[in-house]
Amino acid sequence: MSDNPSSAGNQQERLITIGWVLGFVDGEGCFSIGLVRQAGGGNRKCYRLGWQVVHRFAVVQGARSVEALEGLRDFFGVGRLYQNRRHDNHRENLYQFLVERRDDLVEVVIPFFERFPLRTDKRHDFERFAHCVHMVNLGHHLHREGLVEILTTMEGMNHRKSRAHLIRILRDQTPNIPIAG
Repeated sequence: MSDNPSSAGNQQERLITIGWVLGFVDGEGCFSIGLVRQAGGGNRKCYRLGWQVVHRFAVVQGARSVEALEGLRDFFGVGRLYQNRRHDNHRENLYQFLVERRDDLVEVVIPFFERFPLRTDKRHDFERFAHCVHMVNLGHHLHREGLVEILTTMEGMNHRKSRAHLIRILRDQTPNIPIAG
């Protein structure tokens, strides 16, 4: 192969790699948004509502396939690998490729999947994920209305779990916010 990065061979290899990344993430990836209760949040600017929005892109594999996760990390140039030691009847530990830094998500991960869309229903989870990350990046999570919108968006992600209990908590704290459903 040529050392010229714009050579046809290099472009073909890049397309194969992009296809591998898309297929791997479509099958094994997860885009998630969560909330963590922060005690004493009112005294801290970022948690004044008492909640922290947690955003993460993750792919999990068994120890025998850790090289695939290393490949993802190398491809994106961001994120970390974590080992989750198994203490049950499974024979191998799990590894997780995880990207949580907002800047890495906004500047690397989200633009990649916007340019090269996923092909399964996971694409819809990604779109909701990207919307929530952008809202957090703009500071909307610091206001009740924005946090409620993030929660409402979260309801349609992954296993489509109801977030009504969290929305009710916010509503009880702020009864003027209309809550659908």
